[in-house]
Amino acid sequence: MQKMLEVEIWTIIRTDQGNAVLLRPLGSDISVPIFIGPLESQSLLIGFSGVSFSRPLTHDLLLHIIYRMGIKLVRTEIYDIKENTFLAHLYLEGNQYSPENPLILDSRPSDALALALRCKCPVFMAGKVVADVGVPTDTFINTPGEDLIFSPEPDSEEEPEISEKNLRRLALQAELETAVANEEYERAAEIRDALILLE
Repeated sequence: MQKMLEVEIWTIIRTDQGNAVLLRPLGSDISVPIFIGPLESQSLLIGFSGVSFSRPLTHDLLLHIIYRMGIKLVRTEIYDIKENTFLAHLYLEGNQYSPENPLILDSRPSDALALALRCKCPVFMAGKVVADVGVPTDTFINTPGEDLIFSPEPDSEEEPEISEKNLRRLALQAELETAVANEEYERAAEIRDALILLE
């Protein structure tokens, strides 16, 4: 049985290679970066902020379905990395699933983290993964070309907030990338104009 370390979802950074979520083992100065897309970044930021919407978003809907079935998400694990792809599991209990015999589901790490943020369940990572790809956390602080999208340690004692404006900007940027990828240039121009107005 491999050693699992509890990690915190520390922050999200923007780099030249794209956005990355940083996971940090509790009490450690090592972080593991997992690169994610703009839509995944948006979902994690919503999870960080605790912003609620009038209609459930995908991760909220999934948790609602799980709870209505009498099951709850009790932990998530990032248990391996193969060919630069992180592998994750969701552990669920309730009904016929017990701590000794949980329901274990395969998951993308970004989905596992988005769900963990919403239901506040612990996140674990295999010690071998941390040892293989972890880097000093200082590497990501004030490094040229990298920017903290979400600051986990605000100067004040207030809870960090992510404004509706920033969430809207992230959503529009994701829509813009999708429109350009699909060669929907008129739609892309409309989204670009909306982003300019937002600024």
